[in-house]
Amino acid sequence: MERRFDEELRELNRRLLKMSALVEEAIHRAVKALAERSEKLANEVINSDETINMLEIEINETCLRLLALYQPKAIDLRFITSMMMINNDLERIADQAVNIAERAREIIKQPLLKPLIDIPRMSSLVQKMVKDSIDALVNKDEMLARDVCKRDDEVDNLNDQIFRELLTYMMQDPKTITRAVELILVARHLERIADHATNICEDVIYFVRGKTIKHHIEESKKEK
Repeated sequence: MERRFDEELRELNRRLLKMSALVEEAIHRAVKALAERSEKLANEVINSDETINMLEIEINETCLRLLALYQPKAIDLRFITSMMMINNDLERIADQAVNIAERAREIIKQPLLKPLIDIPRMSSLVQKMVKDSIDALVNKDEMLARDVCKRDDEVDNLNDQIFRELLTYMMQDPKTITRAVELILVARHLERIADHATNICEDVIYFVRGKTIKHHIEESKKEK
């Protein structure tokens, strides 16, 4: 029974890694669709969402079955519950990639408002956060997970910078409003992906250490 349980945990881990690879590719293609003004790439991202959604359901159902069948304890229980939460965040990241692809399809219908510099930079930071969050899970690397959490501030700052710059365009020329808003939304979707990568890392730390750091609970306990 125990050997079978371990095999099922490994299979669960493999499925989650497959899902993370699909999600990382969706982010990459969505931003590439925007940069290369490719409707084909944008459509590929949108069409891939169903596969990711089905995989999310399969992983969630597997987690529930393992909890009911084996009634795991300690680190195995933390592993399965963390997998459920990470699975949910990965699916939401995929949704944000679809949102970016949809924005790209609208943006490429019009002349480019400005050279894309900060958004590709922001995308690179975000994609690295997602990759490292999964690496932290695979390697049970608490320090890497904490490092990813710290990077969220850099993404937030870039998002603010992009918003301020595009706001200036809109104030100077109302004709740019539609195009500027679309780019603001792209940056917002990237910022949300970074938030989900941070959530994944918080779940990794819970799995590895049995500590909850969400909502700055660690700092709150130190202050008491």
